[in-house]
Amino acid sequence: MARQASPYVDAPRLPEQDEIDVASLLAQTTGDLELEIGPGRGMFLLERLAAAPDARVIGLEIRRKWSQLVDEKVRARGLGARARVLADDARLALAKLRPDGAVARVFVHFPDPWWKKRHAKRFVIGDALVGEIARLLRPGGELFVQTDVEDRAAQYVAEIAKDLRLSPAGDAPGSPRLSANPYGARSNREKRADEDGLPVHRMRWTRA
Repeated sequence: MARQASPYVDAPRLPEQDEIDVASLLAQTTGDLELEIGPGRGMFLLERLAAAPDARVIGLEIRRKWSQLVDEKVRARGLGARARVLADDARLALAKLRPDGAVARVFVHFPDPWWKKRHAKRFVIGDALVGEIARLLRPGGELFVQTDVEDRAAQYVAEIAKDLRLSPAGDAPGSPRLSANPYGARSNREKRADEDGLPVHRMRWTRA
């Protein structure tokens, strides 16, 4: 019996080239350019487009199913000129994006849902990704990370502190910690955590 092809085999991808002008991925040419790493089911991305009507957003989602479904939903709402969701691994994709300093904000929501030591190599937030984020952010640009696991929050703070281009920009001087999400949009998991009364650890850095 022939194996049935995945219905998401044609999920949108980045162009197959070594260097990609990130702005060329969107038809709209004006407005702050933002990246969301791992948009999943797309709740944050869609709410962000409504909360920041001048912003342009590119989502990088490793799961083809959700990249295709959310990209279709964006286009169905008439927002395809301002936003795309592409089926790519951000750990590889960011290194291809140009030019440096092109991005206003990067959002990373609840990454690294693995607990065993052998899965550490799969972690999203590490030296390579943080370095590419710092390169792509414009001066004053923002990196926003949130998790519902305290140990992971501490790990991210320590990891990002290694890159001196990124400065803590939380509620208190010298700390990246925020008491609230300032972006007018929530991810699906963030919404569930809020409804269940679970703590969410929110952190922000700015590009020096």
